[in-house]
Amino acid sequence: MATRAQHTTDLGVLAERSFCYLTTTGRVTGRPHTIEIWFAISGRTLYMLSGGGDRSDWVKNLVRTPETTVRIGTTEFPGRARVVDDEAEDALARRLLLEKYEPAYSGDLSDWGRTVLPVAVDLDVNRQRVRQM
Repeated sequence: MATRAQHTTDLGVLAERSFCYLTTTGRVTGRPHTIEIWFAISGRTLYMLSGGGDRSDWVKNLVRTPETTVRIGTTEFPGRARVVDDEAEDALARRLLLEKYEPAYSGDLSDWGRTVLPVAVDLDVNRQRVRQM
């Protein structure tokens, strides 16, 4: 059950979470498809990196239907997803995710950080909902 949030959640606090849950609409089935994924936030934009590039199902889904939902903890945001094609924003997305995850990761993420596809979701923070878990 989701209820409308009474106030705007501090995205900075949510950005400290390890994972978010991205729900796309299946391009074949039309059914919701949810994945758990690493993320970083800058302003009202959430960034993720696709290791499978544009071949990943979730990326194919959001290219077909950009309207998505992102859940961080118990807070859900509707948003519009897009593949990042601006060079400066691409660099920002990679830097934010590497800075967040590399210190705690036991392996080397440098190749991953260079070869993945950055994806952004522009969050509609005015329509956020808090899920009752």
